[in-house]
Order: sequence, then structure tokens, then C-alpha cells
Amino acid sequence: MINKKKFLGLRREWKPEEAESWTKEDWVAIIVSPIAYALLMIGLALLIFLKLEGLVLFLLGIGATVFLHYLIDPKLKAVSSEYEKKQKEYLERLEMVVRWKENE
Repeated sequence: MINKKKFLGLRREWKPEEAESWTKEDWVAIIVSPIAYALLMIGLALLIFLKLEGLVLFLLGIGATVFLHYLIDPKLKAVSSEYEKKQKEYLERLEMVVRWKENE
């Protein structure tokens, strides 16, 4: 059975305060993202010239991009949920202040 918290040694579940710190998942993303971009760019350029190598590189780039999304998305969602919570609290406080000033 696959552990949902870790896959390939990479964490999949994060709390907002944990997601803020730098981890090995961030370093893997730093390495994979330019490789994925380069594979997509070079693969597409070769595909325009109908080269088979272009298709292979492009598909590898798509795979690297999917892996990158799989890797970093849980951290981004955790940080985003915490940000949305803080933003909601701020808007509620702002609305109270605006109503208070309107009632003066």
C-alpha cells in the first residue's frame, strides 16, 4: 500500500507553517523546473522541424512538468489556504472599520 504522506521519499501532506520552510522538495523543484522548461523548449523547436528527437524531448518535458506539479502543488495549496484565511480575517476587520466610520 502506498503511503499518501510520502511518495518516492517526498512529502505529500503539509501544514501551512511547515510549508513555509525550505525542504528537499523545494530543492528538487529548483532543479527540475529549468530542466522541464528546457526539454519543452528544445523539444518543441525540434518538433517544428519534424524531428523524432523533438517528440521524445517534448514528452519528457511534459513528464517533468507533471512531476513538478505533483511535487510542489501540496506545499502551494497549504500556503494558499493559510493566506486565504488571513485575507478573510483582514477583510472582515476592514468591513467592521468601514461600518464604524459610516455610523459616525
